[in-house]
Amino acid sequence: MSMKLSCPKHPIHTHLQKRILIIDGAMGSLIQEYKLDETAYRGQKFAHHPCDVKGNNDLLSLTQPHVIEEIHETYLKSGADIIETNTFNANSISLKDYQMIDQAYALNLASAQVARKAADKFTSQTPDKPRFVAGALGPTNQTTSLSPDVNDPGFRTINFDQLADSYYEQIRGLIDGGVDLILIETIFDTLNAKAAIFAAKTYFEKTGTELPIMISGTITDASGRTLSGQTTEAFYISVSHANPLSIGLNCALGAKDMRPYIAELSRLSNSYVSCYPNAGLPNEFGEYDQTPDEMAQLVKEFAVDGLINIVGGCCGTTPAHIEAIAHAVADVTPRPILERPVYSCFSGLEPLNVTENTNFINVGERANVTGSKKFARLIKEENYEEAVSVARQQVESGAQMIDINMDEAMLDSHAAMKRFLNLIAAEPDISRVPIMIDSSKWDVIEEGLKCVQGKALVNSISLKEGEKKFKEQAQKLKKYGAAAVVMAFDEEGQAATIERKVNICTRAYKILTKEINFPPQDIIFDLNIFAIATGIEEHNEYAINFIEAT
Repeated sequence: MSMKLSCPKHPIHTHLQKRILIIDGAMGSLIQEYKLDETAYRGQKFAHHPCDVKGNNDLLSLTQPHVIEEIHETYLKSGADIIETNTFNANSISLKDYQMIDQAYALNLASAQVARKAADKFTSQTPDKPRFVAGALGPTNQTTSLSPDVNDPGFRTINFDQLADSYYEQIRGLIDGGVDLILIETIFDTLNAKAAIFAAKTYFEKTGTELPIMISGTITDASGRTLSGQTTEAFYISVSHANPLSIGLNCALGAKDMRPYIAELSRLSNSYVSCYPNAGLPNEFGEYDQTPDEMAQLVKEFAVDGLINIVGGCCGTTPAHIEAIAHAVADVTPRPILERPVYSCFSGLEPLNVTENTNFINVGERANVTGSKKFARLIKEENYEEAVSVARQQVESGAQMIDINMDEAMLDSHAAMKRFLNLIAAEPDISRVPIMIDSSKWDVIEEGLKCVQGKALVNSISLKEGEKKFKEQAQKLKKYGAAAVVMAFDEEGQAATIERKVNICTRAYKILTKEINFPPQDIIFDLNIFAIATGIEEHNEYAINFIEAT
């Protein structure tokens, strides 16, 4: 699939085309070397804070900014081109553990300013090698795709809106503090990342300020999947709507074990590829033993094989590791950005790519209260366990996508959609396929999109309520990262003739692609299939009209 790089005029593009850029290493392990006690963490500002704060490393940007600045400078001296702000947990959700929710904006602002100061100092010394500041957004300590309660797989401790609001506040502080890039990193749950992307896109829209977005996921083990169950390719498809400057992986694995997944991203992506692994795997004491030279040699192989554009380190890495890596890749040509074929791509836990060689796509439509009396009865009775089995049977029978519809007058469609999608997310044998969110109610569609970590297909939008509403909904779908079924339906009603079908779809396509830059590969037209063989004369041409218009 293809994606457009964000902020193509940003100065970092010039340097990425010339050489492999270096991102910094671990922050926490260097902070530990300062042996700061509770008093040091508190500083004067938080001397009387009601709970212990030692361990809240992000707080040090306010209470011990010189420590954070020194660490940044150490990495810059070691060859880092990009330094990350000290904000991995500086969001209102994670800060709740320290009773510091109200400090989220201040921490991000201060952290960005500290990093900006250090980067500018080194840029002034070598103007031909500018240093960039990446505003780091960690995954938070909550997940929107997984339940912490084994007895209730549909339960969530947090929702999409809460995450997006928290990320928005963090992004506002980072940008006010002067970052160059937004880095959404250590992604273990893709739905969390989609909330961060949504927040960033919302901020860009509201303020008119746009920065390149970097995306970095985490493959947790040899299964080759994220913690929330996605394969590397499914993850890539799910976040591609960010149009990221770079996409890559960090944490969990050492370079050796990370290589096949970096190779996969390199094969898929036409944006830059980043890689900042741990210094090997932790020993029995939780420490990292891989030496700088050992790690540098491994990542040099990535570079020589044309897999990466940005490289650095995560857990266990030190300035010595970054210096060795910078030296190892200094003369290696960066991975080229190649145009790749554009296909319609969707994802659940696994990808679904529609190419010129793809036959019919089978969409399971029994998890639909308007199309299955049995399913409708089960949902009304709140017998969700058996309702989930309906979806499972569809996948087992060959469905490549599952249509979910809860539009029924006696139902709370909003709540039913949320509950059902959360439940099937806990069933890998179902959630491996993409979801089609089917509703005539826009609020139900949105609720569904907030529950799906993969790239979903929305059924449907149309010009029925006019261009303004049509464009608003399409813009929202772009931010959620969803594709759209577009009906041949305008202000005058559903199209029945060939001419009307073609004209409405042509008009819709031009609005989507020319006016709001909706990806053409994410548009699927529904040309309206009406009842045939009814014996009514005016229905006689319905079938041929559909075929000819198509």
